[in-house]
Amino acid sequence: MTTSAPGPMSSAILSPAATSRHAIDCSLDYELDGPCDFVFMIHVAHHPQQRLIEETLHLMPQVPSRQHIDTSGNRVLRLHAPKGTLSLAYRALVEREPCARDESGIEHPIDALPDEVLPDLLPTRYCESDLLAGAALKMFGGVPPGFARVKAICDWLHEHIEYRTGSTASTTTARDVFVQRAGVCRDFAHLGVTFCRALNIPARVVCGYVRFDDPPPDFHAVFEAYLGGRWVLFDPTRMASIDALVRTATGRDAKDVAFATIFGPARMTAMWPDVIDRD
Repeated sequence: MTTSAPGPMSSAILSPAATSRHAIDCSLDYELDGPCDFVFMIHVAHHPQQRLIEETLHLMPQVPSRQHIDTSGNRVLRLHAPKGTLSLAYRALVEREPCARDESGIEHPIDALPDEVLPDLLPTRYCESDLLAGAALKMFGGVPPGFARVKAICDWLHEHIEYRTGSTASTTTARDVFVQRAGVCRDFAHLGVTFCRALNIPARVVCGYVRFDDPPPDFHAVFEAYLGGRWVLFDPTRMASIDALVRTATGRDAKDVAFATIFGPARMTAMWPDVIDRD
């Protein structure tokens, strides 16, 4: 099995600013040395901050496929393909609402947290919050709790972690990134989630489409923290506007939000998850 990676509970306050429109143009091509099964998370998520206007999906060859909604509310596409090539083309038009940045968002004591966010306090495969608890407390324990503390985490990540394409692999964890001080967007998100959880702030990874000039088109990973009774998005890479992210998946770490999980001998030959802003 291989994975490729960088929620319905969210209830962010909407800003009165105008909505924006984004055209998604996603193409994925694979070479299959034998029969393979694929699990994709490339469809635009159903979420209060975005409205899907239209979408199309084309597969070549036209193999049978089916969709379902997973336990996090993500739209999941499954298919089985024979040996040969597989091409997938997904197009969508989305209307996106910006979020008001409420900097007064508070941290909640554990006994006041909703039951459904408790799993987002726990360490996971890529986010070893138990192992980095001491470092998190030393670095951010003295920062005023709430939005200011999560912002301080993002500021530290932006200043001390180098964005370097190819510096990490699919097995790289938050602790690895903390040591080597380099990574890509999913690594920034993992370390942000890890520091938050280590400080008893529920946090999770969000993946989606966004327009940025450098690097070339790719899926983008950010994170959100539970503050003031709602999920608040943060992007420590500062590569694009957080209000422009079109969400595809939400989960505890990258294994829950991978745009492609492959069972079998498949190689990706091309990828183009582009976004055209239609403002």
